[in-house]
Amino acid sequence: MREQDDPERCYSLLARDAADQVEAYGGPVDGRTVVDVGGGGGYFTEEFRRRGAHAYLFEPDVRELGAEPPEGAVVADGYLLPLAGGVADVTFSSNVLEHVADPQTFLSELVRVTRPGGLVYVSFTNWFSPWGGHEWAPWHYLGADRARARYQRRTGRPAKHTLGENLFAVHIGTTLRQVRARDDVTVVSARSRYWPFLAETVVKAPGIREFATWNLLLILRRCPP
Repeated sequence: MREQDDPERCYSLLARDAADQVEAYGGPVDGRTVVDVGGGGGYFTEEFRRRGAHAYLFEPDVRELGAEPPEGAVVADGYLLPLAGGVADVTFSSNVLEHVADPQTFLSELVRVTRPGGLVYVSFTNWFSPWGGHEWAPWHYLGADRARARYQRRTGRPAKHTLGENLFAVHIGTTLRQVRARDDVTVVSARSRYWPFLAETVVKAPGIREFATWNLLLILRRCPP
């Protein structure tokens, strides 16, 4: 709830939690190459570096990098990363998928730069989640335009996100079907990122999962060529 007012606290907490999740599925990141795609101000990159990883940030929006981005940060489009194939032990993307117009092309690029046997970490806030409208949630259930107008009336400033421009309606069922149909990855886990219990169970319930999951975490493993 305080993401825009206190990003340091919000993203530092998220970064520690996300790094814990990566290590739970793939082991310690110490000495491994981690590619952080769309990591904004670099909180995730810095956390992976604190754990000994060779972590690199690729962010398309220079404004999101902030005043002091991590050393070596690259302004680059997630659709076309300036990396050779198979260079990353872990390719990481936190809460980015709902901000790209073509999620499948974005996912394909994450897979491309991951080595065979490596992990792809992807989380996103699905549209029907109570936080699907981001700063103007949960009023997005009544329509995006109405929700954005309410946000501006309440705060006196325009909303950061606009549906169809930098926020898109991404759904869990559709995403799971598309990922499971791929022959270049296997799904290690599909779970609610933040639920402390029944995290995988809720994702198995069609319909309900679109509301109850809140944020979907996919752990994918790159298949051998």
